[in-house]
Amino acid sequence: MRRRRFLAISAAACGLPLLPLRAAQTPRLRVWTGAALGADARLQIHHPDPAAADRLIAAALAEVRRLESVMSLYDPDSALSRLNRDGRIEAPPLDLVRVLAESERAHALTDGAFDVTVQPLWDLYAAHFSRPDADPAGPPGEATAAALARVGQDALAVSADAIGFARPGMAATLNGIGQGYVTDRVVERLRAGGVEHALVDMGEIRALGTYPEGGPWRVGLEDPDEPGRAAERVPLVDRAVSTSGGYGTRFDPAGRFNHIFDPADGRTSWRYRAVSVVAPTATEADALSTAFTLMPLDRTAEVVRARGLAAYFVLPDGRRIIQGA
Repeated sequence: MRRRRFLAISAAACGLPLLPLRAAQTPRLRVWTGAALGADARLQIHHPDPAAADRLIAAALAEVRRLESVMSLYDPDSALSRLNRDGRIEAPPLDLVRVLAESERAHALTDGAFDVTVQPLWDLYAAHFSRPDADPAGPPGEATAAALARVGQDALAVSADAIGFARPGMAATLNGIGQGYVTDRVVERLRAGGVEHALVDMGEIRALGTYPEGGPWRVGLEDPDEPGRAAERVPLVDRAVSTSGGYGTRFDPAGRFNHIFDPADGRTSWRYRAVSVVAPTATEADALSTAFTLMPLDRTAEVVRARGLAAYFVLPDGRRIIQGA
């Protein structure tokens, strides 16, 4: 199960065919589609040399695979899996230190709403609803309390020498920030290769420069009521966008319980149907769209102003609120 983020990516006013390594309608625009980190992925790169563009795409995908070996929950040999299994790792990979440092900043900025240590809650809900006789009311209170006792980012110590949990049974997930981090690393790789115009989607989306023929790249935000349809489009120039919402991953047939876990009480949240954040980096957009799903509008507005962001909220009654745009 994974959350679904975005529907359509279009450049300027026209849609582009998203085919693996084939020339698109715009000259010199190379487009690759595939999968990365368990999600659909796309690269659109404007480059005068198709062969060079293909080499850059190959290098970007190699970087994605390398980062997956660090941050994957499903690879038992990844650094994150070893941390969760052993409770501590020595001499951790630099990328794990960096992404967890970004997580600490998001945790502080959102008053604890962003918390990478909610993995025990995910495990609890997934195990509960995988049983054929699962109580539709959700996990029992004592089980939730026991899982919640193993949640708390303040009990995660991060340094270049070691990363470890202060309490036994804790575990971390990077599902709320990892795709954004990988997207940013791909953008760095492309920029270092001389690319000035690109749209990178590794589960989160970031634009490098403008659309090649002028104007912004345009990204369609998925309608939570009609998955597969764009509710609105946002322009991006050297910015990133991320969407979070409980509609993407639901544990139970009735749809009462989703993957948005509140680290304060262990419950899942339907405060908003979807939240999208536009930020300078995909890492920040990813983390804050996750955290904003748990926060009241007056508090998100403070963060939006302080960080120079834009945020799009779909309320439970279907109303839409935009902050900072």
